[in-house]
Amino acid sequence: MIKNSSKLQKGQTLKVEITEVEDRLSKNVIRQIQEDPIVELVGYKMVDGNQFGLAVKLKNGEVNWFFENELSEVM
Repeated sequence: MIKNSSKLQKGQTLKVEITEVEDRLSKNVIRQIQEDPIVELVGYKMVDGNQFGLAVKLKNGEVNWFFENELSEVM
């Protein structure tokens, strides 16, 4: 889980924590993440008044967004 996304850089490699997102995504996106949970950070998205979402690109080129607690850094 990412605790502070302000230190992340565009292009950074992240991993989607499938157990945190499987209840809100389509079956197709879940299948894609199960096959390869590694994504690339492409930007940020304001999702409500208090939180930012992280926009990431999946291996198939699709862009989706996730909360910090749904992603982890890949070292």
